[in-house]
Amino acid sequence: MTGVTTINLIGTVLFGFAVIHTFSTKFFEHLAHKSQHHARFWHLLGEVEIVFGLWAMLLVMVMFALHDQVYALAYLNDLDFTEPLFVFVIMVVSASKPILDLCTGLVLRLSSFFPKHQSLVKYFTILSILPLFGSFITEPAAMTLAALLLKEHFFDRNISSRMMYATLSVLFVNISIGGTLTPYAAPPILMVASQWNWDFVFMIKTFGWRSIIAVLINALVLSILFRTELRSVQSAFSSHTKPAARRLVTLLHLVILTGIVVFAHYTVLFIGIFLLFVGFADAYNRYHNQLMIIESLLVAFFLAGLVILGGQQKWWLQPLLFNIKPDVVFYGATILTAITDNAALTYLGSLVEGLSDEFKYALVAGAVTGGGLTVIANAPNPAGYSILRSSFDEGAISAFWLFAFAVPPTLVAVICFKFI
Repeated sequence: MTGVTTINLIGTVLFGFAVIHTFSTKFFEHLAHKSQHHARFWHLLGEVEIVFGLWAMLLVMVMFALHDQVYALAYLNDLDFTEPLFVFVIMVVSASKPILDLCTGLVLRLSSFFPKHQSLVKYFTILSILPLFGSFITEPAAMTLAALLLKEHFFDRNISSRMMYATLSVLFVNISIGGTLTPYAAPPILMVASQWNWDFVFMIKTFGWRSIIAVLINALVLSILFRTELRSVQSAFSSHTKPAARRLVTLLHLVILTGIVVFAHYTVLFIGIFLLFVGFADAYNRYHNQLMIIESLLVAFFLAGLVILGGQQKWWLQPLLFNIKPDVVFYGATILTAITDNAALTYLGSLVEGLSDEFKYALVAGAVTGGGLTVIANAPNPAGYSILRSSFDEGAISAFWLFAFAVPPTLVAVICFKFI
């Protein structure tokens, strides 16, 4: 406990309250539907996207009260908010109609090879190909696209609650592990890749092939389990020839998306590209749907709050994580990821000198394996949560059932990363 400050302890207590609050959002949404006079207040508390931002604001207020403005602002200035801003930008661009139509066409083309089982193949493709594609367009982009396609073509078509929870859980797990084919797409790998010299070849040889196996198994098992329900879903994917103007718009969107991904570490550049995109979308609004600004801002607010509160957890996380043996750290990282962002765990690892290669692999593999257990486990999860939660009963997702349904696909990832 040497060197632990009062702010550290308060930050940890508030972080604990935020985690509890995250698991209680469905309860608050239930109260919102029952209450006549305070429905809006309970609904606000039931918005998972505001949870960590709300408690983080309280922490900043405590810093102002116990110290002063200089101390609080210095703490905030020392934090890196690149990831929340990047997720905001990539969500808006990925959810634009040209990009969404392009992915829909890809899914449609793949499913056309199996005309007798179109809905089943589309479902499998969304849960497998898009998460793996996230290794190249980044996990937040893949999460946004997959969630939007699942919502429109499956979640909004009266599928069972059991199927929705199972699908969301596999989506979270597959996105977390599916971004490990490259060193830049998954947040927990991004935190360590440059420090540990993990390049593209290393990622494919060490993580990539294992990820592909786990992703395909999870998607295939779920498709088989819900094959009867999937066959009853009348999916409305449509195919049409795009006029030349629309093809040019789509091409430009791909260029913009590529530019944002390439400059993901440079806030000034990807924000500048994003502002150009907003202007272009307004000028050619006939080719666009309404930009997903509010939903993306809420997700960014959630992640920014996680950054602020997470910055106070180093004092207990680092000793806990690095006082265990390398062959146990895999399971420790998997479990800890459920209650904290997995990128925070690997970031702590990047600060330690002299770690063995075995320890490094175990830490990162455990972090990505547990990335689907809760909404806070992996940075892209709030994006999928925000898009899909309106399809659930009372517009809320039970954290308990999300965790319970995520355990089986997580165990598949454990087997692939630990035993093969």
